[in-house]
Amino acid sequence: MKLPISILTPIILTLFISTPTQAQAPAPAFLPPSPAPAPAPHYVNLTDLLSVAGPFSIFLNYVVQTKIIDTFQNQANNTDQGLTLFVPKNSAFTSLKQTTFSNLTDDQLKSLLLYHGFPKYYSLAEFKNLSALNPVSTFAGGEYTVNLTYDMGTVRVASKWSNPNITSSVYSTRPVAVYEVNKVLLPMQLFSADPPLAPAPAPAPESKPSDLAPKLSPSGSSPKSIDSANSAHVISTSYMLLWVLLGAIMFML
Repeated sequence: MKLPISILTPIILTLFISTPTQAQAPAPAFLPPSPAPAPAPHYVNLTDLLSVAGPFSIFLNYVVQTKIIDTFQNQANNTDQGLTLFVPKNSAFTSLKQTTFSNLTDDQLKSLLLYHGFPKYYSLAEFKNLSALNPVSTFAGGEYTVNLTYDMGTVRVASKWSNPNITSSVYSTRPVAVYEVNKVLLPMQLFSADPPLAPAPAPAPESKPSDLAPKLSPSGSSPKSIDSANSAHVISTSYMLLWVLLGAIMFML
């Protein structure tokens, strides 16, 4: 007995649907966690840093007045290269004659200040390899270069008219490094001759003995003490003569 196709079709579909499928859905692929984003570089306020360190007030006043501080600040915190600064102490400026910088134009003064920085971060340890690349360009660009020397940890930054050494690491955390130097960098592009030093302070006047001080005699005693002793001797002798005279009068009576 043959069943019509119209009857077999629903039966086959029912069996197919009711039969459990043996195949299982593939397990989702394992994805490793995405790495955490790198922390943003620490923001360094150069004005605040130079205000509390040093003393660097003279250098700070120059870079603020010329707005070079904005150039340094932007390089420090808005670039991948970072910044390295060589900041002279106040005593480095005061050791030079006052007219050393007053004769510079505004652009020359800006070049002098930019000459005290590298447009890249360098730790102290990196100066050893950097010294092999002399001369090294500064932030002032062009021919404004310095020569570095590294000798057993002592770093010198040589310009034409000065050869200061790094005396202290004020701040050194990527991307900003600030180093204290004991002299002002003086490039030959701005100074055709060695700038004169400030005159040495006048020596303190020698203290002279007061005219009122008693003068000592050769024996070590003052004249006043000798006069007092002589007076006492005269008085004592007078009393003795007076007693002798009174004794003679009494005897005659």
